[in-house]
Amino acid sequence: MTIKIIKNRSDIGAGTRGSDLGIDAIEIAAINQNNDFFHRHLFVDVQTHNETIYNKNNNNFAKRIEHVVEQCQRVSDVVSSTINTGFFPIVLSGDHSSALGTISGIKAASPNKRLGVIWIDAHADLHSPFTSPSGNIHGMPLAAALQEDNLACKVNDPSAATLLHWNNLKNVGTPEKKLLAQDLIYFGLRDFESAEAHIIEKEEVSCYKVEELRFRGLEVCVKEAIEQLQDCDHIYISFDVDSMDCDHVSTGTGTPVPIGFFAEEIIGIFDQLFLSNKLVCIEFTEVNPLLDNKGNLMAETAFMVLDHIAKKI
Repeated sequence: MTIKIIKNRSDIGAGTRGSDLGIDAIEIAAINQNNDFFHRHLFVDVQTHNETIYNKNNNNFAKRIEHVVEQCQRVSDVVSSTINTGFFPIVLSGDHSSALGTISGIKAASPNKRLGVIWIDAHADLHSPFTSPSGNIHGMPLAAALQEDNLACKVNDPSAATLLHWNNLKNVGTPEKKLLAQDLIYFGLRDFESAEAHIIEKEEVSCYKVEELRFRGLEVCVKEAIEQLQDCDHIYISFDVDSMDCDHVSTGTGTPVPIGFFAEEIIGIFDQLFLSNKLVCIEFTEVNPLLDNKGNLMAETAFMVLDHIAKKI
């Protein structure tokens, strides 16, 4: 299948600026390796709303949500169109909030197909405006995809305007849940709040932590994940680079967390997931070169993974 790269240079859902430069940093990594990857593949640039960071924020429990909704709709439209025209989308995003747009686009392209989601991330991203301690929407995409308000753990009182935008976000692409909680699987999860833990425990969401994968074996864990998703028609992989070990790789991401995966383990997870023959879309997100303590190493590592997996498609 022919790859099409979707470049979404948006960082308005993050709490720290700079992930909008992540795609350029990955492209620079390719250039420095004399690799013509970005000349060999078709691509599309998604229009962004990054200028809105200068606007007054009117939704403290879901910052810039009105613009995130628009951005996710843009991403959804491009992903859906890419799939419907026979291409395999690899989405390169700034912050993780737009993953809701990617998931929505997959569902819009195949509304009757059951979607499984592999979330390779240090964070659960299961907050809603009712529970978020920061109001940053890159911590909310999965709650929106699951249409989960999590009122049992409510600590915030969002305004009517915020809730209108939140409901619009949940309905991007399709007006129902994008996936079932049983079809969501985490790899590398290790930094999350009690409100998110409540959903994980209530829905019995599968989580493969770094230590479990190393103790039981990568192939064993990924094989189990594929078996769990056997009733799914499609699988989408979202790879947040903060799933990797910030001490071993670098701090070049908005919310670095220690004791994560090595790049070789990420590649191993991808290689095993390709054996399912169900992959429909892959996303890379949260590279922030402004925070990198080792030059451009996070982007270089992300490109190494990207270049490897593209050869499998």
